Amino acid sequence: MPSTPVIAGEQRPALLRTARDVADDLAADAIVRDQAGEPPTDEAARLREAGVLAALTPPGPGRGTDWRTGCTVIRRIAAADSSVGDVLARHYVHAWSGRFYAGRHDAAALEEQSVREQWLWTGAVRVPVPDEDTEGPDLTLRPRDAGHVLNGIRFVEASVAVADQFVVDAVCGATGDVLVVRVPRGVRGMTTEPARDRLGQRVVGAGRVVFDRVAVTPAQVLGRRPQDEESTAPFTALAEPALRLALCHVALGIVEGALSEARDLSRGGRAYRLPGADPDLFLTYGELASAAQTATAVVDRATEVMAQALDTGTRLDAEEPAGVAALVATAETVASKAALHVTARVLELADAPGLDRFWRNARVLTAQHPAAHRLRSIGEHYLNGSHRAVAAAFH
Repeated sequence: MPSTPVIAGEQRPALLRTARDVADDLAADAIVRDQAGEPPTDEAARLREAGVLAALTPPGPGRGTDWRTGCTVIRRIAAADSSVGDVLARHYVHAWSGRFYAGRHDAAALEEQSVREQWLWTGAVRVPVPDEDTEGPDLTLRPRDAGHVLNGIRFVEASVAVADQFVVDAVCGATGDVLVVRVPRGVRGMTTEPARDRLGQRVVGAGRVVFDRVAVTPAQVLGRRPQDEESTAPFTALAEPALRLALCHVALGIVEGALSEARDLSRGGRAYRLPGADPDLFLTYGELASAAQTATAVVDRATEVMAQALDTGTRLDAEEPAGVAALVATAETVASKAALHVTARVLELADAPGLDRFWRNARVLTAQHPAAHRLRSIGEHYLNGSHRAVAAAFH
């Protein structure tokens, strides 16, 4: 039976101890599971049995986890296995979907059910991009007497074979509105196609989800996603930056895991250069440790600002999300650079089976969002305070 979920607001130390224990368990067979590249069925079971899935839901009376603590848990687990950290990051942020798109009051019952059932969340909600030309929506909703019918195909970055709830956006054919909906696993007409032979993040469970005349009840419609950033509610505008920031903590976990493993190999004599009085080795580790600490400082700053914005809730000022998003884009840029640099350099320091997985995982995690695109958007926001630039940064 699953254990009782740990509530971070009252028992933060207990949750962090649980995260450490789960991380130690995952680290013991991380290389074997990476080589197998199977969907995270066993990994999801470990998270559920430890109570982590129930704990990493939005905070409420007697349940859930605050943003700062949730990100700490994600980072600790990602240091042991970044694929599982990725699964957990997406689960935590998608569990906030009711608040992002429906509001805190409307989301309460859904969040309570998620805790009781220990749901694993995933999804893929697209960001409105200024002046984007598209060939039409990949997911559509057709109204019917008791709700809608969902059709189309969407690529989801994690947990397609094991998630309990999928959050996606789709265009209503009757009104043109973009609606965010929640689809439970196993409903009629829904099938999944896991991606195979990935370079890295092999255990994350990415793949395609096919919706073929899937019934969507009114209760499964979380809310409306505006089609442009100007009309997006301030709190709703935090949804995509929150996901990208949670993934920054996965990147930091990769950095911490790679450095820790390389250090242990050096101390154990399984390195190209052994510790002792080698000034070049000290210089290299000093450089890498400094890069890791710099990235951590930037990501932690963005995490604090995001936490304050989430605590403000629907009272959030209309201008605040742009500043939060720009800071998250900066954190993503710094964390991605550190992850790629550190994981490549540790391969020059030590020789051991599986050490390459950190570099492979970093490459896959960071490949989707080019740094130059983000930097231009950050610069435009800095110079002009442009909301368009912030939206484009997360395309």
